[in-house]
Amino acid sequence: MSDPQPIVSARGLRKRFGRNEILHGLDFDIPAGRIYGLIGHNGAGKTTTLNALLGLTSCEGEIRVLGRDPFAERARMMEDVAFISDVASLPRFLKVSDLFSMLTAIHPRFSRARAEGFLEGTDVKAHHRVKHLSKGMIAQLHLAIVMAIDARLLVLDEPTLGLDITYRKRFYRRLLEDYMTEDRTLLITTHQVDEIEFMLSDVMFIRDGALILHTPMESVGQRYAQLIAEPARLAEAEALKPVFTETRFGQTVLVYEGVPAETLAPLGQVSTPTLSDLFVALMQRDAGTTEAAR
Repeated sequence: MSDPQPIVSARGLRKRFGRNEILHGLDFDIPAGRIYGLIGHNGAGKTTTLNALLGLTSCEGEIRVLGRDPFAERARMMEDVAFISDVASLPRFLKVSDLFSMLTAIHPRFSRARAEGFLEGTDVKAHHRVKHLSKGMIAQLHLAIVMAIDARLLVLDEPTLGLDITYRKRFYRRLLEDYMTEDRTLLITTHQVDEIEFMLSDVMFIRDGALILHTPMESVGQRYAQLIAEPARLAEAEALKPVFTETRFGQTVLVYEGVPAETLAPLGQVSTPTLSDLFVALMQRDAGTTEAAR
């Protein structure tokens, strides 16, 4: 049974570098047993947010991870947290066997036997150096490491960067099917939004250091609608105040918040926007026009 207390809780989270405020008072909870996508452009504040919850930078406000202050109690907290960055972060000079020895020494929840078992039947061997592995083999090694860490919170920062689509899809599907349980929580950042949409339970959009959307995936279709407007009904569609409008292949596409689908149906073809469509729509709105869902 999942923990009723949030795995991550932030209140008034702010971060300044000199005179520049990078995070603007973020408030959010991440419950146990959920798969969260933290999505934003480069420079939006994703990395600073991750660094704050991993105890790698101090911030104003309050943040708790597994009930601990991540900056003051980082060593204890990291016993139940795993952080995996992109595949390029694996130390290229090490042999696979040495990499597993290092992970055994630094992470109490890493199981060498589990990692080695996961690599059985692959082309990745213990004597191989990381720098001699192909991208596909590195993906297999990276996934073996992820699957071998029994952490309550797993943070994946662009974990499939540089891999082709076949390995990216395989990585996420194995993670979902063989690793995720109701007691584990995943937080993923990525630029390949469409590829993780199928597995997310919740999404957070961050823009210019502020959360502009924080909602369960199941509520996206209730809250947002996309309309391909009939040319003769375009003026009526625009009068309903879409949050975003663009022209695609000669068709006018509009995204709405809080407008019922039955209201839009007479005006054209209605659908639920994909996560990438919603990302484009909300990230291009004028600053201050959207409030994050609580």
